[in-house]
Order: sequence, then structure tokens, then C-alpha cells
Amino acid sequence: MTAKTVAGTFGALREQLTDAATAFAGSPDALGAILAGMVDDVDRALGERLEIFPVCHHSPASALAMVRRLRAKQPRVIYLELCEDLQPLLGELRNCRLPVAVQAFASELPGFPADWGPLSVVAPITEASAEYQAIAYALETPGVELVLVDRSTDHVFQWSPREQPTGASSANGPTDTAAESGLHGDAVGVEIGDLRPRFAELEAYLLHHGKVRHWSEWWDQYVERPLADADHDTYRQVMVLIGSLFRRLRPADADRLDRDEDRERYMWTRMRQHLATSGVDPADCLYVCGAFHAASRVEQFGLGSAADDFEITPRTDTRWRYGLIPSSHSAIEAQFGLASGSVSIASATWAKEVRRHGLSPYQLGGQRTTTARGRRGRVTTVPSPAGPVDDRLSGFLAAPPRLDGLDEAELRGWCVDIVRLARRNGYLASTADAIAVFETSVLLAGLRNRARPTPYDFADAAVTCIEKDVVPGRRDVRRLCEILLGGDRIGQVGYDALPPLARDVFDRLEPLGLALEKRTVQRALLDLNAEPALARCSDLLWILRHLLPPAAVRPIMGERRLGKRSVQESWDLALGHHQRALIELGYEGVTVEQVLEQRLRRAVRGPDATAAGALAAVEDAIRLLDSPRLVNELGARAVELLATARTVDDAPDVLRRIRRLLAHHRATAPTLPAWCEAFVTTGYAHYCTLLPTAITSDETNVRQVGAMLGFLFSMEGLALSLGCDRTQLELAVAQSHPTAPAKVALLWAGRHQLGLLSVADLRARCAELLANPLVVPAFPQYLAGFVHALEPVPGLAPFVVETISTAFARLPDPVLLPWLPTLITTLREQGPELVPLLIREAGRTFPESLPELDSWVPPWVAAPPVRRLHDKRAASGPRRRVGVLLAAHPEVVDAISGLLGYDGGWLPVDDAAAEQGGVAGLLARHPESVEAVAARVARQA
Repeated sequence: MTAKTVAGTFGALREQLTDAATAFAGSPDALGAILAGMVDDVDRALGERLEIFPVCHHSPASALAMVRRLRAKQPRVIYLELCEDLQPLLGELRNCRLPVAVQAFASELPGFPADWGPLSVVAPITEASAEYQAIAYALETPGVELVLVDRSTDHVFQWSPREQPTGASSANGPTDTAAESGLHGDAVGVEIGDLRPRFAELEAYLLHHGKVRHWSEWWDQYVERPLADADHDTYRQVMVLIGSLFRRLRPADADRLDRDEDRERYMWTRMRQHLATSGVDPADCLYVCGAFHAASRVEQFGLGSAADDFEITPRTDTRWRYGLIPSSHSAIEAQFGLASGSVSIASATWAKEVRRHGLSPYQLGGQRTTTARGRRGRVTTVPSPAGPVDDRLSGFLAAPPRLDGLDEAELRGWCVDIVRLARRNGYLASTADAIAVFETSVLLAGLRNRARPTPYDFADAAVTCIEKDVVPGRRDVRRLCEILLGGDRIGQVGYDALPPLARDVFDRLEPLGLALEKRTVQRALLDLNAEPALARCSDLLWILRHLLPPAAVRPIMGERRLGKRSVQESWDLALGHHQRALIELGYEGVTVEQVLEQRLRRAVRGPDATAAGALAAVEDAIRLLDSPRLVNELGARAVELLATARTVDDAPDVLRRIRRLLAHHRATAPTLPAWCEAFVTTGYAHYCTLLPTAITSDETNVRQVGAMLGFLFSMEGLALSLGCDRTQLELAVAQSHPTAPAKVALLWAGRHQLGLLSVADLRARCAELLANPLVVPAFPQYLAGFVHALEPVPGLAPFVVETISTAFARLPDPVLLPWLPTLITTLREQGPELVPLLIREAGRTFPESLPELDSWVPPWVAAPPVRRLHDKRAASGPRRRVGVLLAAHPEVVDAISGLLGYDGGWLPVDDAAAEQGGVAGLLARHPESVEAVAARVARQA
């Protein structure tokens, strides 16, 4: 067959379209050129020596036509539009239950912008698709070669705009399918045969005049159903014509157009190279591509083209990892912008047409399938005769739609089943609703120019007749219709197709005796005292808890903290439901321990690593891996990060974590690790240096300053024992001059801890603030500072309770009542974790019962009476009796004095009494000094 012959075949159609354009537009220029160009594209595609088979992704009509053509032609080589580096994975499809997605994944990106990572590409494959039939035929037929010719996954991102990589669509499915819609995550989807108008006005026009709501519904009515019974030549001509139409009517997007044409040049170059090296006759080959690419006009199109081969750029140094992940109908719909339920309807249509036509679709050996094979006795496939192609396009376009009779039994079954499902899900549906759904479906089909109701008409009728004002359960009627018509089928990757890490996880969890490959939640009970062998399973589950999504491995009972291991644990395991996350974990290493170690190292070496994050990594290494080598490495990195930090944003987290780690090491080891000592000394010097600047900066809040002081005061003893100088802290406090009220209060607390301010001085300053009407509105901020001071100076709790109580007692109601909301919000926002400390102290200070409150006197108001040392009672009775007792039995005192190295003797009793009386007499004659000391002690208390 030659191009000339084909061109003559479509000459009459070209003339008819040109005359129609002239009559419609008044001129054959623009519209006539488009229509004639579409016919030329069909001429060119069908005149090519290498047979082009145009398809649409997840199309039952394409799958049926593919089965018929493969049975008739039996090609030796199949060229498939799919990323060429995914080919080694196709053999693993026999170990999976469709739908699944072939995935390429990369986390380290030497050839791409760092903010793109991680990169992921998925190609979902369903049973009702032409590409699966081609793959199954090639892999199950001896002597047949399958060649993927599309650009590699590396080139997918090489050709993406540098502003941002091409991302996946967001999931907007029903409530109970939202999780399944995200099975592909944020991966970039590649599909065989993306056939949809790229001109928004054209799509809107087709939907409006087709009286449908979504493109999937229009495609099902006007393309899928008419082509289901079409022969091979009609199918090819119609599909190429549609691809040419959408190719010519699209916006002038230069970048998108360039990428599409580069893909076509890439594919034709790869096919030429393979034919040149293999020597296969093009007549024995079949090129399977999207109908959009079948109407290509690039210079490399066709085997007879004289254009040079397309220059294919080398791949980057990015290391790609490949695998299979589970997919679902809802995930495919969400990623490629299809109507909800359209893939499920396509799957049901495929199964129905296979039975109706008696076809035997191709299937990979050992693979579970849901499609029943047709009766082999019916033979409906007739090989296409060799020779010129007839003009089937004119007759197809001119023929009226086929009038299929109403299948009342099928529609009646749908109506009865949807009412039954609705009642199970809480709807008050009845037989009358089933009748209403039946009649409304027929009515809607008639309004939309359909001879028989489609699943879309039935779903709309069910929503209209059954859906009420409120959805009683988590599934609405439209979702119930999807379940009825096939449901959201979810694929599964078989054990043999899993990466080594995933297989290792299932093997190590086998002692639990659970079917972890199921998508249901499995409950695991571990009694580690009765079965010590399960301790390894427990260790693995805690690691998976850290690496996988929270719902995949969820502890019900038990915990794993520093130095804390539970003897009984209970887990909810959903590894089958989160199979994709487990598979992607296998791209990072061979065992989960290796992956965890790599992630901890990356966490402390990344550009946004902090000292607090490094300490968290140290905790995880101790809890989950128990690797001293890794702990020391991560701890040393934490010291480096703390020394180079320029802010104190993570000071509260640093303080909390280092306290916990020090307590753990002190309880489990005789000495502290070297990195702990270095962290304390480095942190002491670091925070002393930053304190004067941080306490005056507006970007540093009071909680962070309190954490700095808490580190300095709580670690002071250890830091001084390791060689630090206390003068650093004193100088840092002396150089701090804050202006914010809360930070001023913090500084006062710090000076009190250093012995520079007494409690009496603090009390006097607070009284001065309360006496100043201009300062009273800001007094809650001072209180917030004192509350945060409980972190570095916990001994101030009685004083803080006293200050708050004094404020309540002294402030008048016009000032106190407006101030109370500010006080509550301040304490709630700036010190929620320290308020319980105040409550406990208040519980110890205030009376326990209400009657005692009337006679209660605050301890800071009524000072204890001073007992003078010259009182006669102080020198009588017990003291003299003690002296006489010791003089009568001097052995104990002699032993203690000998132990202390004192060789002095005893005074006679009369001399001792005389000496005691002399001191007492002296103090009695001069009581002023004693009274002054006693008064100062009372103020300190």
C-alpha cells in the first residue's frame, strides 16, 4: 500500500469537508484548511509502512480493538509508547493484581534542582487497557519482542520547565476514597494515549451540546460505544481523525508543543534504530501510541523520512530506582482528571463487551484477573485483508447512531441493587425509589439523545431520587453507584515483585502469624515475657513506626522511650493498605535499619539541620538502633551545629532533649560520653555569648530566653566541673539590658540565682511596679517573665505565687477586672507547661478548706516571731541537759574528735558552765547584733 493510494481513497471525503467549510464559513481558508489537514493526517498515518495503532488510555474500545488486531496480525515486534527505562519491570506484572503502577523514583538529584526532590514517575496499568493487552501478548508469546520507545524518566524531568516540575493532580474524590486517590502520591503520571481537548472552549462546546457534565461521559457516549463494534480499519481512521482534531484545535502553548514533538522525534528515532539493528520487517511490527501522536507532523515521522535522527541527550547522574506500587481506579481518576467512577465504569464495560463478543483477552500467566473470558466457540475476529484501505471514515461519520434497545433486565437489576445498598448505608429507600430511579434513568437518556440509559444516566437518576438533604453515612449515593458498577478496585503487588526490603519486613514479621498482605487492619499482641522471641518483631515495628505513615503501624499499648521498654505491646498493622509506602522505602536500602541510619545521617547533615534536630536523631538512634557508634557520630554533629548556630530559636527543644539524654546516660553508664560533655561545655559558652544580644532582640521571645537561662543554670555544676568559668555567666548577665517587661523579669530571676538580688529586693521591685499606675497594664508581662523563670530558677515558685496574690489583693477592681483576661491569655500563650508548677505551689500555700480561709494569714505577711538569744528560756533546760549528758559519757565525742584529728581535752564542768554563761551574758547585754541577724533571716525566708 502506498501513500498515493490512501490519499486517493480519502479524496471524496476531503472534497465534502472542504465544501462544508465553504458553506459554513463563507470561505474555505481557515476552516477548510483544518478539515482538509485532518484528512491529510489520516492519509499519512494509514499510509505508513510501520502499522500505527492509535489508542486512548484506559479505553475499553481500544483494548477490544487491540485484542482483535493482535489475534489477526500476530506481530513479531511491538513498539509501545512508554518510558524506555521501565521495560525491566513489566515482567513483574505477572506477580501483581491489577491495577498497579510502574514507578521510577529518585531521592538524590545531582542533575536537577534540589527543591524538586524526591522525583517520582508512575505509569498506571489496568486490565481494560490496550497497553496491557500488548504487554501480555508480547510476554506470553514466544518469539515476540516488546520495545518501549518513549523518553526515559530522566528525560521527563530534563524537558520539564525549570520553574517547577510537572506535578500530579490533586485528589478530590469522595470521603471514603480520598486515601485511595492518593495512592500515587505526588508522582508525575505518564499515560499511553492522553486524548482530551487542550482547548477549553472546544471541550466546553462539546459538553454543552452533548448534554453531559464531564469529558469522560462525552467520550463514552460518542466514541467508546460506537467504536466497540467497529472493525480494525474504521477504528484506526476514527482514532487518528480525533487525534488530529485535538492536535490542531489547541492553544498556542509553545513549550507543551515542543515537548510533544520532541517525544515523537524521540520515539521514531528509537524505532528506526531498532529496525536497523534487528533487521525485522516493518510489516511484522506494530507501533502502539496515543492517537494524538499518531497524527504527528514532525520531520522524523515515518520510516521513509529523509530527516536526520533526533539527537538524544544523555541522562543525568541521577540514580533512579524502579518498582511496582499498588494503584486504584480512584487514584487514576484523580491523577489524570477523569470523572469519578469513570475507570470503574470502563472496567465493567470491558468485561461486558468481552463476554458479548466472545473474545479471549491476553493475560499474563499466573496473574489473578476479574475478567471472564468469552466463549471460544464464537469467532468474531477476521484478519484485515492486505491491500488498499477502504474509506470507512465517510460511512462512520455519515451513519446515524446505532439504536440499541433498552435492556430492561440490566437497568432493573441496577435499580434494585442501588436501593438495597442505600438501605444498608442508612438511607430510607424503598421499592418506590427503585421504580423512580428506573423511570428517571430512561427520561434522562432521552433528554440526552441516548437510545438507552448509560451508567452515568443511572447514577444521576439515583442521586436525584434517593439522595436527601443529609447523607446519613460516610458514603453518598454517587459513591454507592460506583460500588455497584464495579467499585474502586485496588491493585496489589505480589510478594515476588516486592523489593528486598519489603520482603525482609514480611519475613521478619512472620512469627506474628498475621496475614499482613491483606488491606484490612491486623491486630498484633506481643507478650515479650512469655515469648522473648517476639522482641525482634517489636524492634522492627518501632522502626517501621518511625519510617512509615502513622496509620501503617500504630501502637495501641506499649511505648519505647529512653531506657523504657514495655513488656506487653499491642499494634494495629495496615501494611497491605500502605503497600506503596513500604515499597518506596525499599528504594532507599536493603533493610529498614540501613534506611533509618541513612535518614538520621541526612537529617543532621542537611542544610536546615539544627542542634535540636541532631539531639532528636541521637534519641532515635538510642531507642531504635542501639548503635553506640552512630550515637557518638550524631552527638558530635550536634555539638558542631550548636557551636555554629546564630540564633536561639530551638533553645527550648535543646534544653529538654539534653536533659533527657544526660539523665539516660547517667542511669545506664558509669561516665558520660565525650560528646555529652562537649555539648554541655560548648552550650555553656555559646549561650553566655548570645545572652546579651538575644535578650534585647525583638525576634527572640521570652520562652527562648528562659530556655537559655535554664541551660546555663541547670548545667552550671557540670560545666564548671568540666573546666568552664563562672565569670562568663556573670559577665553575660551584667551585659544584658532588656527593655521588654517579660525579659526584665527573667533577668531579675537570673540575678537572684547568681546571688545579686534577694527575694526582699524582688518583692520591693514588684511592689514599686504595682504602685505605679502607668506600669500596671504591663504587669502581666512581668508575671509571664517570672513564670518562665521557673525553668531556670524553680525555687522562685513561692515568690511568683506571692506576687500574683499580692496583685489580686492590692489592685482596685477597676484595674483588676480588665486585667484578668490579659493575665489568663498571657499565661496560656507564654507559659502553659509551667502553670502546673504554680498550681502545685499554690496548693501548698493556700488553706485546704474554705472555713480556714477566713483566719488564714499569708506567710509573706506574718513573719515568724524572732526568738532572742538572751531569753532565759533559750539558755535553760535542754541545752544544759545535753551538755551534762555529753560530759557524763565522753566516749562518743572523743571518738569523733579523734576521727577529725583534734586532740584537745575536756574542760571541767564548772569551767564549761562558766564559759557558756559568759557567752550568754555577753549576748544578753548586747542584743542588737543578734536581732539584726534574726530580722535578715526572716526577710530571706
